[in-house]
Amino acid sequence: MFATPEQFAAANKAAVESLLTLANTALASAERVAALNLNTARSVLEDGVSNTKALLGAKDVQEALSVQAGIAQPNVEKAVAYSRSVYEISAQTQEEFAKVLEVQFSEFQKSVAGLLDKAAKSAPAGSDVAVAAVKSAIAAANSAFDSMNKAAKQVAEIAEANVAAATNATVKAVGATASAGKKKAA
Repeated sequence: MFATPEQFAAANKAAVESLLTLANTALASAERVAALNLNTARSVLEDGVSNTKALLGAKDVQEALSVQAGIAQPNVEKAVAYSRSVYEISAQTQEEFAKVLEVQFSEFQKSVAGLLDKAAKSAPAGSDVAVAAVKSAIAAANSAFDSMNKAAKQVAEIAEANVAAATNATVKAVGATASAGKKKAA
């Protein structure tokens, strides 16, 4: 009924491998965010220089207003694209974490079930009711975990749809405002 040193070693090895997987996932995510930030900073700097040149090249106030109205839409679109990219990186990282944790939880369930079966075989007569109660409690916990996991996935899907809808609405609203601003300037 007690674990052997080999079982402890195997469990420790599995735990270390899981932690390494989580650490590598986190580092890969951080690398992606850093690259995104660097590319975004470079783009913002280049766009800022270009936009400043365009504004300084305007011959009158109306042309300056027209140039400024034309700058707003691309800037909002780039900000929305940046936000989407950060969200995608975060969602992918969370999904990878969830997969690792699900595997760990599954292994834990198997281990507990195995220990419970061993305990049931060596338990004194009449303890069947207690073993059945423990198995029932474990089944209920597993069911609750599965339900919670499904609910979390549904919430993530709804959040993703809401983020997409909100960003699209923002881009459209800014586009409409920029178009109205160009018409006034003309």
